[in-house]
Amino acid sequence: MHLLLNLIKNAQRGNDKAFLELFKQYEQDIYRMAYIYVKNQNDAMDVVQETAYKSFKSIKELKEPKYFKTWLIRIAISCSLDILRKRKNIVPLKPEFEIYSTEDSQADLLSEVTLKDLIGKLQEEEKSVILLRFFQGLTLKEIADTLHIPLGTAKTILYRGLGKLRQNIREEEANEQ
Repeated sequence: MHLLLNLIKNAQRGNDKAFLELFKQYEQDIYRMAYIYVKNQNDAMDVVQETAYKSFKSIKELKEPKYFKTWLIRIAISCSLDILRKRKNIVPLKPEFEIYSTEDSQADLLSEVTLKDLIGKLQEEEKSVILLRFFQGLTLKEIADTLHIPLGTAKTILYRGLGKLRQNIREEEANEQ
């Protein structure tokens, strides 16, 4: 933790190598978070790039170095939502299909698609709280700090989102029978 705080302080003083080393530690987390939001590799990579740019440009404004990861995640969420807003104005010409050769990979793909679809049906605030809690492993307090919302609100959003996920799962199971 001490090494991490030193890296952050060095990056805040303008040390490019320190920033790059820091960002690399969280790059995969940012990509996974972005991918769940934007649902494709190209846009997720754009989110990672934009997050790197914005965080590099504004790292001097980070007041609490111990919250570096939550600060990065907040920037990534913001960039993901920007891409989703821009995408609403674009009409896709054709759907993209991927072909998988084994049954195992098809089963994995189906469960992955189903989870993404279920999470995709949630409101943005519910999606953010659930992703931060279960995909990033943040505590409710950290989620509240990251999203700048009261702790009670974070809990309410989490439980409401989980309730909707349970309901969506029940509906999916009913449709399959």
